[in-house]
Amino acid sequence: MIPAYIQIHDQIKAEIDQKIWKIGQRLPSERDLAEKFQVSRMTLRQAITLLVEEGVLERRVGSGTFVASTRVQEKMRGTTSFTEIMKAQGKIPSTQVISYKRTIPSLQEVDKLGIDKTETIVRMERVRYADGVPVVYEVTSIPEKFIKNFKKEEVTSHFFQTLEKHGYRIGKSQQTIYARLAKEKIAEYLEIPKGQAILGLTQVSYLDNGTAFEYVKSQYVGERFEFYLENN
Repeated sequence: MIPAYIQIHDQIKAEIDQKIWKIGQRLPSERDLAEKFQVSRMTLRQAITLLVEEGVLERRVGSGTFVASTRVQEKMRGTTSFTEIMKAQGKIPSTQVISYKRTIPSLQEVDKLGIDKTETIVRMERVRYADGVPVVYEVTSIPEKFIKNFKKEEVTSHFFQTLEKHGYRIGKSQQTIYARLAKEKIAEYLEIPKGQAILGLTQVSYLDNGTAFEYVKSQYVGERFEFYLENN
């Protein structure tokens, strides 16, 4: 026989999938839910705790339990485009551009992009959203030679699509993931508490001829985004 807390877990999860409970919505109190499901509060709490561990629900101190934002998944294989990932998962991507400037590269950018230190780059800061919810803060560095004939909006909103439209063929990427705590500025952009654990990602993207065209340093809200590996 399936334990009662698992049955409640499955029912709440099904109701969330059916959008009876919407993203960000506060659930009733444990006492009210226990009465609804006709179980003890201890049994109800087991179901809620399991849903929290799975990232389906989130507890907010002093506020209650809420439906968590659905996590966006990125397959760690190949070169990734945020816009394409969002659209593939039925979400609406959007971008807030914080800064966009032409500048001389740092030593790190010179190394990662394989360019000369006298070459100019475009460096932009962006916050990327899925269905209006902030998911990632990015700092992107691009050798100016690739985009000197592009409109700014073509670069800030759908860079990979713009490259392909202009005849470039995108190849592999190299990615590194690490954990860190959100600093105050990043926390404000991502609408999370300062010091919350986040996922860091650095990615160097290459054309099919092996030329690096983009270096990105990203910081993802772990509750809203997850990476997974897939082997052939």
